Amino acid sequence: MENPVLAEVTRGNTVESRHRGSAIVIDADGGVVFSAGDVERPVFPRSAVKAIQALPLLESGAADRYGLTEAEIALAVSSHSGEPLHAETSLSMLRKAGRDAGCLECGAHWPMNEAAARALAKSGREPSALNNNCSGKHAGFVCLSCGLDADPAGYVKPGHAVQQAVRGALEEVTGAAHSSERMGIDGCSIPSYAVPLRALALGFARLGSGRGLGPARARAAARIRAAVAAHPFMVAGTDRFDTRLMSLLGARAFTKTGAEGVYCAALPELGYGIALKCDDGAGRAAEVALAALLGRFLPMDEPTQVDFAPLREAVLKNWNGIEVGQVRAPAAG
Repeated sequence: MENPVLAEVTRGNTVESRHRGSAIVIDADGGVVFSAGDVERPVFPRSAVKAIQALPLLESGAADRYGLTEAEIALAVSSHSGEPLHAETSLSMLRKAGRDAGCLECGAHWPMNEAAARALAKSGREPSALNNNCSGKHAGFVCLSCGLDADPAGYVKPGHAVQQAVRGALEEVTGAAHSSERMGIDGCSIPSYAVPLRALALGFARLGSGRGLGPARARAAARIRAAVAAHPFMVAGTDRFDTRLMSLLGARAFTKTGAEGVYCAALPELGYGIALKCDDGAGRAAEVALAALLGRFLPMDEPTQVDFAPLREAVLKNWNGIEVGQVRAPAAG
């Protein structure tokens, strides 16, 4: 059976493209609130699970040992745009552990933010690992390694103490085995494990509610949520979907994008976790599909609904600034 359409793209009054996928909303006890498509097929969550990957940083005491701020904790779970504040904050985290950017093993790329990339090029400098959208997560890994009194070298390898701790957190929070048979290598070189959407949604329900987690892990999850709510810019960046959404909703929603059309969210006040995957890997479709689910389950007052509408139905414009269509949830959905 084909997965349902999660998002459609219009041009004028006609649907031009359709994005199929699967999605699930679940509570922390495993009760399914909503399900569409094949939610049992293993998918790579990619960057969507960075908050779970960051739990050992707080649980181990490393975050407190090095005096990481809320903004730095938020950056540790980010897929940031490589803007100056993001790069500076990554470097600050490393320096607190007595390290520098040379320790990062995520690779270098130009900032995702166009203005930041142009400014960097105009200065005559090349991008560094600090500009990598995963540098905050990796700075957190370096801090965790130092906090464990382990050599950070090779911290991206599956057998390193950092990745062992991360894998353990992922398995416990999602309830799914993270086996070597379903392991791939992420864009930033760390292991990524394919697990069912159902498990990802359960993990986010637990992350948002603390239910099903031990006391220390629940406290770490609450600190991460509070840090992200206070510093949504650090999680993504200027005009990015996660930053816009969490700036609007605050602590009511923690959302996190993953590559290849994956999106996850936690709704703490409802105790719900959400996970979805667009089959074609389209990020634009994943964003509006997530917004549609948030709009369906999260109560919003009228002013919030007005501000939320552009996230739920993204306007498409041509090079002359003329509105030509939308990306939206299916009209009949």
